Amino acid sequence: MTNTKEKVADAAANARPYVERALRDQELRQNVRNAYSSARSVYDQLIGRHGVSDVATRLASDSSVQDELRNAIDELREAAGRVQSVSGKRETEPVRAARNTLILIAGIAIGLLFNPLTGPPLRRWLGRKIFGKRSSTYRDSNGTPLS
Repeated sequence: MTNTKEKVADAAANARPYVERALRDQELRQNVRNAYSSARSVYDQLIGRHGVSDVATRLASDSSVQDELRNAIDELREAAGRVQSVSGKRETEPVRAARNTLILIAGIAIGLLFNPLTGPPLRRWLGRKIFGKRSSTYRDSNGTPLS
């Protein structure tokens, strides 16, 4: 079994890249500062209200509070993305969405092609569309049909 010192050393080694990134990355620190100031602004606007229903009503109806809260969340997402990305480049949302859509379509197509009910007719139809209407009789090199 590993002892406590080894566990702490492993945890410190795993956290080290994140800490170094936070120390060196000026944009990351700025994102965290912006998120904190936005969250603090929302808190200051809501602190005057004492009841939970008053705070909930204000959150639901006041657009400036919603904008500040949205800004805080966006800044935290950016900061989290910068910390988690190893190379500093984060995959953009349209690229990720296109990849996920392609994977979904490929999965559906494979499911339809290998489904026992839809597979054989779909494969025949697809073969006719791709290769045209020709005989599906296989022939050997002499031209005699294979059984």
